[in-house]
Amino acid sequence: MPPVYTPENPEFKKPCPDFTLPSVDGVPFSLSDFKKNKPFVILFICNHCPYVQAIEDRLIQLGHDLKKLDIPVVAICSNDEITYPEDSLENLRKRFHEKKYSFIYLHDKTQEVAKKFGALCTPDYFVYDQNAQLAYRGRLDDSWKDPLQVTTRELYEAILELSEGKPISRPQVPSMGCSIKWIKND
Repeated sequence: MPPVYTPENPEFKKPCPDFTLPSVDGVPFSLSDFKKNKPFVILFICNHCPYVQAIEDRLIQLGHDLKKLDIPVVAICSNDEITYPEDSLENLRKRFHEKKYSFIYLHDKTQEVAKKFGALCTPDYFVYDQNAQLAYRGRLDDSWKDPLQVTTRELYEAILELSEGKPISRPQVPSMGCSIKWIKND
């Protein structure tokens, strides 16, 4: 589980790691494609994780809602695709088109990008402010399992505050999920 982030935490204000990864459709994207002097969101997700499956439709809605604000959302899958074939590039692409994801979906086959970010689980959320500095690393909302129990869209509200130039007012509760499936080096 990620650490609880507070404004005093040294992880805050850390710059977004640079990266270049292919999308599930083969188009390469880099940090510079999303760094536009406004907040942006990096999600670490995958196909097989029950935590991600439970919130998948909410992530798609988040993408639509943030598109209206011209705030980029980028998902990255870094799981070992050999041990977890559901998370292979082919299956990521299939799911992306099947569900009509509202955000760019990148494939981190070498897992180097996940390591740079310090991603721990799926889902894991990183929100950067207009200066590309870490501002939020909490959960999506207050009910990962049941969308009908959601009372606060924590990540969305944090982004709204950032987009208005305000500090994030709520405590950041860590995301719950499955650990990233690291490649075993024998």
